[in-house]
Formats: sequence, C-alpha cells, structure tokens
Amino acid sequence: MHGAGAARSRAGVVLAVAVSLSLAACTGPHAAAPDVSSVPPSAAAPSPSPASPPAPTPSVPATPAPLVHPVGEPVVIASNLDVPWSILRLPGGGTLISERDSAQVVELLPDGRTRVAGTVPGVEPQGEGGLLGLATPRAAPGDAGAASVVWVYAYFTSSTDNRVVRMPLAGEAGSYRLGAPELVVRGIPKAGNHNGGRLGFGPDGMLYVTAGDAGNSDNAQDRGSLGGKILRMTPTGDVPPGNPFGTLVYSFGHRNPQGIAWDSSGQLWASEFGQNTWDELNRIVPGGNYGWPVVEGAGGGDDFIDPVQQWPTDAASPSGIAIVSDTIFMVGLRGERLWQIDPSTGEAKDWFVHRFGRLRDVVSGPDGTLWFVSNNTDGRGTPAEGDDRLYQVRVAA
Repeated sequence: MHGAGAARSRAGVVLAVAVSLSLAACTGPHAAAPDVSSVPPSAAAPSPSPASPPAPTPSVPATPAPLVHPVGEPVVIASNLDVPWSILRLPGGGTLISERDSAQVVELLPDGRTRVAGTVPGVEPQGEGGLLGLATPRAAPGDAGAASVVWVYAYFTSSTDNRVVRMPLAGEAGSYRLGAPELVVRGIPKAGNHNGGRLGFGPDGMLYVTAGDAGNSDNAQDRGSLGGKILRMTPTGDVPPGNPFGTLVYSFGHRNPQGIAWDSSGQLWASEFGQNTWDELNRIVPGGNYGWPVVEGAGGGDDFIDPVQQWPTDAASPSGIAIVSDTIFMVGLRGERLWQIDPSTGEAKDWFVHRFGRLRDVVSGPDGTLWFVSNNTDGRGTPAEGDDRLYQVRVAA
C-alpha cells in the first residue's frame, strides 16, 4: 500500500497525455439511499409474465457504423500500478484509476507518474472485493458550462456489503483531490468473489451498477436481492421512473457482470463471467432475465435471453468493455486479450493474445485511441517487472 495523499513516482514510458471529454458533472441534493428492505419479495425463478415481461430485444440499425480496429503497437502510459481496476477519464481533463487493495484513487500525470487523489474510507479488500468501479455523470444535452460540483462515484466492498458512494472532486488536472463520501446505495451482497463492481452513467442520466451473485447463485433469480443484477438508479440512489419492477433492479439472472457500455442508439451492453463453460456478451433490456443459474451461455429457450456472443471461459473471463463508433471492445482476464466485436452480427476477433497478461478495463482514449489496463498484480496473474501497466493503442476504420 502507499501513503494516502502522498505523491508517488511510477516508472514507465513518458507520454504527454491530453484528455478531453464532453462530460459534465451532476448536481443536486443527496437523497437517502434506498434500503434493501424496500425491494419487494422475490418470485422464485420467475418466467415472463404480464406483470413483468422482458422487453423485446431491440433491432440492430439497418446500416451499422463501419467497424474500427486496433492499429499498430500499444504503448505504455503508466507503470507500477497496484491492482488497478477502473479507468475514469474526467470531464475537466485528467484521468483517475482505482486500486482495488489499497483503496486509493490515483491521478495519472502527463509524464506517466501517478499521485494519490484520495483514499476511499470503509473499503475492506477480500479476494475479488475492494475498491472497484469509478464513474462520473455524463453531460446533460445542451450543457455548456461546468457544474458547481463534480462527483466521482465509486463501488466498493465494505465489512458488510458492496455499496456505492460519491465524492466531490476538487482542484484541477494535476492536483485533484477527493472529498468525503456520500452514500448512494448499500446492501449489495458481498463475498470473496462475484462482486460485480462496474459503474456507468447511461445516456438517460441514470447510474447503472453491475452486481454479482456473491457466490450464491440463488441471488440471481431472486428479485428481492440486489445480487446477480444490473441495477439502475438516480444519481442519488433513488428508484427512477421506468424501472421494470418498481425497484432498483433493471435486469436479472446474472452471475458476475463486470462491463457495461452504450452504443450510439442508447442500447446497453454488458459482459459477464460464466462458471465453467461460457462467458457472455449480452444486449441488456429492462426486465430481462439472462438465465443464471438455470442456464450458462445460450439456452435456446423462450424463458431467458441468450447472449449475443459467448466464449469458453479460458478464452475470455471478460471484465471492462468500451464502445467506439459502435464497435465493442472487451478485455479478458484469464483470456489475456482484447476482443473486438461487431454488435450487428456478434462476430468477434481477438487482439494481443497473451501479450500483456490479464486485462481488467478498457476505455475510449483521446485522439482516436483505446486505453486498457493490465491486472497481473491481482493475485491470479504472474507480474512482470513494471506491472501493472496502462496502455494506449490507436484505432481506425
């Protein structure tokens, strides 16, 4: 672990990083987080019914965008990261990275070094748990100015559960600091594995959260549990209009989803760890039941929604995903590769196989690039000197 608030030097390739995103912060008073007891009693292994039908799978646009793919060799932006989990590019310029076991959020500096922007209190790392996903709200349509408060959201494992908090971000690029956290939601089941942990703000302005089944497969079909779900909530943790069951639950029947992203039509996609046979890429619809633990991968029946693509678990173990020009990019841990996927057909191609070890997260970078981070220090990899690293690769049509 590193000392909180102390500047840290990291070895790595020196690279000037200019980051500019059309994001803006969310404002508004904090509301009390919903209690798990407010979620209605479960229906055991529910099948589609008039009261809660899975929405139909949206059709793919008739003229898909041209696919993009990596070009050239990845270059190292930063080195010696400590169990990095989530990459967050900020609206005002700059990048934050969460470190799972230290509970620190570090800021990437232009010369490739990092410094501590803050340590999230209450994090208790265990196994796959700890400080996981980061997110910040998208810009509202027509929003041309900076908001009074920029919030950084974090998903983490506490002593009793998984939860989401938000922290005000002060300062500017090169000297960011995180303020005291406010609770957004609590009561997501925790375990040594299957904690989910990805956060993302959708084009509707709502916060989406991936929650694993916490090693208890019954959670996935239990709509009274927040485990084994994709959750949708307001920025302050309330149940928003349009949720299919009147709770935070948006979709269910998930084992351990760890990647979410939206395409240009507003369609949500998610990657998911299987157990022994199939990992999945799913097109997420409100109220959809994705089958776990009844089925793993494509079941071919009418009761559950099949994945758009699936892979043997040794080829993927997918974590973060990003969408660039309607091409899906997905990184694999056990598979140790970057996948490029055409959402209109499900056709996939893998890149950099076994080149950089376990890969945890991928985001759209500046100037037509992708950024992805290795995760060889997470206890399951074989770290090389300088691990873990943040990489940049150019993409083109």
